Amino acid sequence: MNRADWDTPKIGAHRLRPESLMMSYGYRPELSQGAIKSPIFQTSTFVFDSAEEGKAFFELAYGLRAKREGEELGLIYSRVNNPDMEILEDRLTLWDGAEAAAVFNSGMAAISTTLLTFLRPGDVILHSEPVYGGTDFLLKHVLAEFGVRAVGYPARGNVEALVKALDDAEVATQATMLFIETPSNPTNDLVDIAASAALIRRKARARVTPLVVVDNTFLGPLWQQPLHHGADLVVYSATKYIGGHSDLIAGVTLGNEAHLNAIKGMRTILGSATTPWISWLLLRSLETLKMRMTAQMKNARYVADYLADHPKVRRLHYLGHLDESDPTYEVYRRQCLAPGGMISFELIGGEAEAFRFLNALTLFHLAVSLGGTESLAEHPATMTHSDVDPAERMAMGITPNLVRLSVGVEHFEDLLADLEQALETV
Repeated sequence: MNRADWDTPKIGAHRLRPESLMMSYGYRPELSQGAIKSPIFQTSTFVFDSAEEGKAFFELAYGLRAKREGEELGLIYSRVNNPDMEILEDRLTLWDGAEAAAVFNSGMAAISTTLLTFLRPGDVILHSEPVYGGTDFLLKHVLAEFGVRAVGYPARGNVEALVKALDDAEVATQATMLFIETPSNPTNDLVDIAASAALIRRKARARVTPLVVVDNTFLGPLWQQPLHHGADLVVYSATKYIGGHSDLIAGVTLGNEAHLNAIKGMRTILGSATTPWISWLLLRSLETLKMRMTAQMKNARYVADYLADHPKVRRLHYLGHLDESDPTYEVYRRQCLAPGGMISFELIGGEAEAFRFLNALTLFHLAVSLGGTESLAEHPATMTHSDVDPAERMAMGITPNLVRLSVGVEHFEDLLADLEQALETV
């Protein structure tokens, strides 16, 4: 699954790190008039050198034959491939150590295309809960129309909850996929990827070995690499940290080449690939990804420490405050490299108190999404997760007094001042 050591560029014996390779990997300036940055290949179609070449390209694109040794898919049409998209996909593999990547026009396009590639009528998809509201709707309502049954289990119950779900003989014989969102949106619950992957591969008795798919949007790709812990595929809303400037919508799926070839085939037919312009913007964003995510992570520590001691905060959901008494503490130590920039907390009170707090913020913007340079605040129960069944929402911990923060790169003292004045209104 993981990229071979020999495939990582070196200077002598020194292997280059992803943050250095973000500036150049996958791009050759001599092929673009020496431009230090990739041009935007704003074209719908590409010219073939010959009819024979066009035939060969289409044979590969539609899987009509296997690649010959040393053969690569040529450029055909920007719904299939494009130079900006191909450079981006090469570069995205570095942080996660993946063989291949596919980029999409949204995070939901990445998730839906990936799931539709492998799920068939009669299959069961097991999934942790909560997940992002759009994913929840796809799992429970859209896939049901295609004869796919979604079976959820609580993320906070972790492997024990997955064991219980697999005790159902029908689920065990039909489960062909495990979908994990960790940390969960918006409660920051951790799921043990390695233990979950090992369990479903051992206990499931479906027609195929179940695929393990992990939504890594909250922590990745810097602070968690699911492919290293037994996942088959990792998905992102690249709108969030990867894009990082709240100016684009995109998604990514990464994994081994065989799985990604199948996903790209489905992407071609569904038309869910991203555009040259968005690919170029993401290439720009990757150059500062480590700096941005590191600054956001450091700021979030200050914010979490402040909220943890505030008398109007009932409970804090932040990975950096897990202690040894928490059952997921060891999972965090083994699976995560840092706590990231996402925080959720419960105010004393209910929806009215949460709204009063949100309406009083000035530096934090009241908006959904996350991972941008600016700090954002939202109310999951009535916004991002409003389409989740109300009883299920409460069971998942998405309560009326829960607020979710995405911490940006502002000066932390300014963020604390904004939180302080807003909490005074509650």
